[in-house]
Amino acid sequence: MAESLADMVLGFFEDESTAGSSGSDGWVSDGEGDGDGDGGGSAESKAFWELQEQLLQEALLRRGSTETRIRVEMEEILRKMTEDCGSACDLSGISGGGGVARRWVLVGIVDRLREKGYDSAVCRSKWQRSPDIPSGEHSYIDVVMESRGEKKGSTRVVIEPSFRAEFEVARGSSEYNALVARLPEMFAGKPERLRTVVKIMCRAAKRCMKENRMHMGPWRKHEYMLSKWLGTCERVSQPLPLALPARSYSGAGASDERRRRPTASLLTFDLHCTAVEVV
Repeated sequence: MAESLADMVLGFFEDESTAGSSGSDGWVSDGEGDGDGDGGGSAESKAFWELQEQLLQEALLRRGSTETRIRVEMEEILRKMTEDCGSACDLSGISGGGGVARRWVLVGIVDRLREKGYDSAVCRSKWQRSPDIPSGEHSYIDVVMESRGEKKGSTRVVIEPSFRAEFEVARGSSEYNALVARLPEMFAGKPERLRTVVKIMCRAAKRCMKENRMHMGPWRKHEYMLSKWLGTCERVSQPLPLALPARSYSGAGASDERRRRPTASLLTFDLHCTAVEVV
């Protein structure tokens, strides 16, 4: 009931904001706003942002033992990867759906999770264009764990190494940026918790754009963002290990180290794929 009540309150705020808007005339593209909206100064706007912050904090803290365990493992893996490859593992630069650097980091994480005994894979989601959103694709990681005891079944944990970067905007309001700052750089959680966080952030982004008289791009809409992690995906069950990028080495011994390391072609990345429907 608490969540439903929160949805009702948020819906009320959105309806009020829409009713008070003069329409889309004068709105400009994302990143080019003139910043002359109310900027969150009204009492109603302040209440909206305070509620958003409260809901987000509750959603982020609502973490089960399985999620906590995976998050601890991920933090250790990322720490070791950073020690091994330095700036090549900078998560702030690998946001987005594709790219060799991001693919290398994802495969490296999965490889290390599998060494620890986890059923982990790179997941690639891809969705078609609709009247509301454009087509797109995104790669992330998941871990599937079998439940023990009386409750039998599997638990899926979604891992997004550059989660915070997915919600950053060029000229976000101070209220919206404060919410983004609360997001973990790396997300590891069950789909239901991820769904709640995405819903909160997309509503906040919509409000931010309206208050700043900026057009909200379709790639920031709730449906588009959910499709990244919670739509139909292709699970690459056996990703091959990749060599560290050449730029991660420096000094006299760099060339020798690169020659000693085995390499694997990125062309083999798509082998052994199975499609799964994520609900």
